[in-house]
Amino acid sequence: MNKTILVAEDIDSNYLLVKAILGKTYNLVRALNGLEALELFQSVNPDMIFMDIKMPKMSGIEATIKIREISKEVPIVALTAYAYDSDRDQALEVGCNDFLTKPLDRLRLIETAAKFTSIKE
Repeated sequence: MNKTILVAEDIDSNYLLVKAILGKTYNLVRALNGLEALELFQSVNPDMIFMDIKMPKMSGIEATIKIREISKEVPIVALTAYAYDSDRDQALEVGCNDFLTKPLDRLRLIETAAKFTSIKE
């Protein structure tokens, strides 16, 4: 059974890139905003989450805080175009396990997914 990754990403091209890189190895479920990410987390119970930080309705930071109130275990990796140390620090502070910057590096994305789901490519 493939591991399930929740990808919270409001930009189609960014999601399609993640899907192109990881879609054959993982079952991907997409949330278009932080509120949907929270709802899907509760219904899908994913093995890990890639969380865009800047999204409509609810930011990735807010969604991560709410998910951490429910589960401390699920790995959450922040995805953001904002690569400032303060953004990274904030993401880690609210409970993200790791931090990837956009544009995404293909190999780094694969390695990060494998690390948190224990799947080797």
